[in-house]
Amino acid sequence: MQHRLVYITFIKKRDGAIAAPQKGWKMPKTATQSAETIEFPSFDASKATDQIRAFAEKGVEQSKEVYGKMKTGAETAQKTLETTFETAKSTGSELSLKSIAAMRSNAEMGFAHLEALVGAKTLAEVIELQTAFFRKGAETAVAQAKDLQAAVTKAAEDVSKPMKDMFEKSVNEFKAV
Repeated sequence: MQHRLVYITFIKKRDGAIAAPQKGWKMPKTATQSAETIEFPSFDASKATDQIRAFAEKGVEQSKEVYGKMKTGAETAQKTLETTFETAKSTGSELSLKSIAAMRSNAEMGFAHLEALVGAKTLAEVIELQTAFFRKGAETAVAQAKDLQAAVTKAAEDVSKPMKDMFEKSVNEFKAV
């Protein structure tokens, strides 16, 4: 590669202004004007190449760091979602079993009530059986509702816990940065 220096001649006038000579113009040789030579350095491609290479290497390093963080974050999110879905599946099964048990209990209580009504001999006995059935049904419904509410609350906490933990960890990491 060749390095060239370019020389351009300018004329400095008495008032301090600088004028460039036109093509075919000859510079006057007067005492009031002086000729100055200004040197412009040429472009050194080897230095630019080194700078571009350094910039590219830094960009690659930063990209690798960002990729690593994104990969770790994606893996963490995947594990969290898997845990959440497994928890949702198991708690959903528990809630289904509790609901089925409640319906089974209510059905058995209804059939037992029907058997008792069939065996009743008087109207007073039927009214007494019916009143006891409604009272027991209301008590059972309240107990089942409390039990189901506790199970749903626990299930909601269990399902949301992994996501909550991941969110808190992300917020703490963000604060640290």
